[in-house]
Amino acid sequence: MEQEDMSPLLLQVFRSVIWVYSVITFLPWYLLSGASGSQAHAKRVKARSVSRNPAGPYRAVSNQLKLVSLLHEGVDTLDKVFEYAVVHFPQRDCLGTREVLSEEDEIQPNGKVFKKVILGDYNWLSYEDTFHLSQRFGSGLAALGQKPLCNIAVFCETRAEWIIAAQACFMYNFPLVTLYSTLGGAAIAHGLNETEVTHIITSKDLLQSRLKAILMDVPRLKHIIVVDKKPTSWPDLPRGIMVHNMAAVQELGSKPENSKWPLMKQPVPSDIAVIMYTSGSTGIPKGVMISHSNIIAGITGMAERIPNLNENDTYIGYLPLAHVLELSAELVCVSHGCRIGYSSPQTLADQSSKIKKGSKGDTSVLRPTLMAAVPEIMDRIYKNVMTKVEEMSSVQKTLFVLAYNYKMEQISKGYSTPLCDRLVFRKVRSLLGGNMRVLWSGGAPLSAATQRFMNICFCCPVGQGYGLTETCGAGTISELSDYSTGRVGAPLVCSEIMLKDWEEGGYFSTDKPNPRGEILIGGPNVTMGYYKNEQKNREDFFVDANGQRWFCTGDIGEFHHDGCLKIIDRKKDLVKLQAGEYVSLGKVEAVLKNCPLIDNICAYANSDESYVIGFVVPNQKQLTTLAEQKGIRGSLEELCNYAEMEKEVLHIITDAAVTGKLECFEIPKKICLSPEPWTPETGLVTDAFKLKRKELKTHYQDDIERMYGGK
Repeated sequence: MEQEDMSPLLLQVFRSVIWVYSVITFLPWYLLSGASGSQAHAKRVKARSVSRNPAGPYRAVSNQLKLVSLLHEGVDTLDKVFEYAVVHFPQRDCLGTREVLSEEDEIQPNGKVFKKVILGDYNWLSYEDTFHLSQRFGSGLAALGQKPLCNIAVFCETRAEWIIAAQACFMYNFPLVTLYSTLGGAAIAHGLNETEVTHIITSKDLLQSRLKAILMDVPRLKHIIVVDKKPTSWPDLPRGIMVHNMAAVQELGSKPENSKWPLMKQPVPSDIAVIMYTSGSTGIPKGVMISHSNIIAGITGMAERIPNLNENDTYIGYLPLAHVLELSAELVCVSHGCRIGYSSPQTLADQSSKIKKGSKGDTSVLRPTLMAAVPEIMDRIYKNVMTKVEEMSSVQKTLFVLAYNYKMEQISKGYSTPLCDRLVFRKVRSLLGGNMRVLWSGGAPLSAATQRFMNICFCCPVGQGYGLTETCGAGTISELSDYSTGRVGAPLVCSEIMLKDWEEGGYFSTDKPNPRGEILIGGPNVTMGYYKNEQKNREDFFVDANGQRWFCTGDIGEFHHDGCLKIIDRKKDLVKLQAGEYVSLGKVEAVLKNCPLIDNICAYANSDESYVIGFVVPNQKQLTTLAEQKGIRGSLEELCNYAEMEKEVLHIITDAAVTGKLECFEIPKKICLSPEPWTPETGLVTDAFKLKRKELKTHYQDDIERMYGGK
């Protein structure tokens, strides 16, 4: 952010006000707030190697002798976790859904029709209500022939019914197969056939748009349970498939003759709770087998990093529940009696695409205190706010930049800035409801610029975490008092981490100043492996001499002196150029994504060639502004196809690469501009917005040949 010119007198007055305010308030605040203790706490060593070997294993300092695996003694399966919450918080709100007051079509200037909704208040189910609905639903599924230890699938958007269905399956010991709603037809059929499911829980929209077309390819499927109330009949489905509404199944389960719950085979900790199909950045999706004890260990580790987590917290759920980040976050909340209000990326804020202008988005109504987000969402918020800042008057913009820089300096020292928060950042903070106290970030690396922005403008810490489906999403989470950027924190109390030398990439645990290597995660949160895939299990998992399971992540990390981990590379992203230089594609992308002109980028390199190329999704507003400066006019698609625009964007990218200290051979020499954003629906990124390199290569094959001189 650059400072704009403004009256030197006004600038001096503003600085003087801040200086006087700081002098008057600093000492009382410093003494009363315990800031010195907070600073010492943030800087202390958080993890160390238990073997004193730089390769590890590294454990949190509080758990050097033993890893933690349970939240509460004896609460060792997920049905017991929910029962514990119901006993302790029976009448408290559990799951909330906004009432749809009206829907209407809005015609855009370009002729496209967007659906807009006006939503009412949240309607809440208490913990007790949720428990009874889950119990009846499980009993109803059993009455429809679903057997314990036999797989059942859920293929549904993030909503209250998803969690009700999941809790039913945990109670009745039905292993739950989860599939992303954005997977392609072949991948969905593969997951359903591999797990041999006979029953599937879905929504009317997904049944219509995704499932219907592949039903003939899933011959074992007999029962489809639709979570919506209407329609109640589906006449045009293949013979032999019965469709039921969730309410009808619950009614069936409430009949005295079907109330078999106490007699059913209840789960033990080692039973499979979930088979979670990863969307996978390569190849066919793999089903990760997650036991009850795995998930409980993972959520125990995560909960420990959230100070004062309790029943007064409100969480906003909108990420896919079929993703380990969202499922773990919601189970953390349920285990502590928090309330969960449901949302979607299209209705999250007042400005979201499905919210009718003038009506309230979900964050404004719910005013959550907790939220999980993938970097893609945070990057979007950051770019939107910064675009608005650029449009401010010279005076407003300079005041914003001054306040921003002042607060950045203060929080780096461990100090707070209540005046700036109230006068400058309150409006930005209100975008997420104004009550946010903790933001989790996971799924992909968060850029330093975005993390700093969220810390400063939303006046709350961002806990950046690192974990994988194979480790129940648990591995590390940064402490909320740690305002450093680019790191993912120390190992959780349920996990330990080792660094394995990777000779080919030049990473060794003996490296100075920090030990480096492939990250291996061990602990009770490491899952049981991939479903029906012994070869991959042998490659990616191993059991040590003490009987503990480990997962080889393929990510490269380094441990800092305070025991915090930084992800620096990925084995699969390493490409050797013709001249023998190794290029980390992920590193190139991470540096260039900070460029305001870039919404998304995929770096690509062929080992037969001497240079890197890139596919770029430009920021529409920034690209249009650049085109106007160069006297070029046209639609977004036309601008992306102009060779002149490619050249101009490449020039800006090169400058950003030099500023980001990329080596000469790492900087893309040619690019192609893509007018279409990459979303999970396009199949070019996963649900966590990670790049699918294989699909991107196929999609841009003609451009690759052109950029490498084949055309």
